[in-house]
Amino acid sequence: MEKIVVVGAGQAGAACVAKLRTEGFAGAITLIGAEAVPPYQRPPLSKAYLLGEMTLDRLLLRPESYYREAGIDLMLGAAVQAINPLARQIIMGGQTIAYDALVLATGSVPRRLPAAIGGDLGGVHVVRGLGDVDAMAPGMQPGRRALIVGGGYIGLEAAAVARKRGMAVTLIEMAPRILQRVAAPETSDFFRALHSAHGVDIRESVGLTRLIGAGHVTGAILSDGVELPCDMVIVGIGIAPDTALAEAAGLMIDNGIATDEQGRTSDPAIWAAGDCASFPYRGGRIRLESVQNAIDQAEMVAKNILGAGLDYHPEPWFWSDQYDVKLQIAGLNTGYDRVVVRDAGAARSHWYYAGDRLLAVDAMNDPRGYMIGKRLIAAGISPDPVVVANPAQDLKPLLQG
Repeated sequence: MEKIVVVGAGQAGAACVAKLRTEGFAGAITLIGAEAVPPYQRPPLSKAYLLGEMTLDRLLLRPESYYREAGIDLMLGAAVQAINPLARQIIMGGQTIAYDALVLATGSVPRRLPAAIGGDLGGVHVVRGLGDVDAMAPGMQPGRRALIVGGGYIGLEAAAVARKRGMAVTLIEMAPRILQRVAAPETSDFFRALHSAHGVDIRESVGLTRLIGAGHVTGAILSDGVELPCDMVIVGIGIAPDTALAEAAGLMIDNGIATDEQGRTSDPAIWAAGDCASFPYRGGRIRLESVQNAIDQAEMVAKNILGAGLDYHPEPWFWSDQYDVKLQIAGLNTGYDRVVVRDAGAARSHWYYAGDRLLAVDAMNDPRGYMIGKRLIAAGISPDPVVVANPAQDLKPLLQG
């Protein structure tokens, strides 16, 4: 193994190349990123960075000098056109780069509104990269009107920031409730009340028919026939794995670039990690969209390229910051049939069960509940729901089983 190439300079790509060096790989490493800046944190983009509370240099995962000192060839603003698996080369314009192992850490792309309904008008934004947020910031002025399309976590975070910037905010969600795809009704109710208390006009079971405007968006026609004036639209209708390179190279695709338990794709010299990769999980296949997964999976891939032979066993966790509420999520709630509410006033958590088995915890300003819930799930311990629901009951003894 002499040369490893990593395509995608996000959280996963940066974690992979750093782990290769700390694990002792002395060969050539190339990290290729489409953006013109070194790898940076994405979660603060739409919050602290957009609010002006964090500068670009603080966003960077590592200073650019790190890559030089570690002997990592960092290629920025570079687009990979294709992969030639037979020759073990990637193609960039007229240049080819050979590899012994290739890691695809291409991440995901935001779903956009079709141009046919006004998705290409000025003032219509997605929240994904630095360029998206830089383009959005000048329009977020006090008194202006923002329409948020999508009531998932991205849309809700955008609504919170827009309100903090003094904008009038309307959020529409086509489903009967916000967060319907990812959370229990109890969590939806909590965040609906939170946003309503901060002045967000939330409209559920309402979709977007089309945007209107000459060059720049000035309004929206909603599915209920209402015409709503707006100066800006922020689209938060989900993301899709970026599989274009992998598909063109003939790799197996299944809700992302399909990998085995160790991160290897259908080509034994090509690996994948992060938002773009799906992997075996509990008898099925899953793809996780989180910083934690990007780091853990990418570091495991780095070790496996060097022969570790490790299977990936994720312990999922996520977070979201909205106003003064920090939501922390441990586990995956898929298949739950019961939600236990632990309400201690300022701290609140929702515990998801399938039968007697604890699956996940949503903790709102409850870091202790989150940490204990996370440890219980990792240990396979499912506490008595009656005990969990009692806010006077100390949770820590539950860790004894």
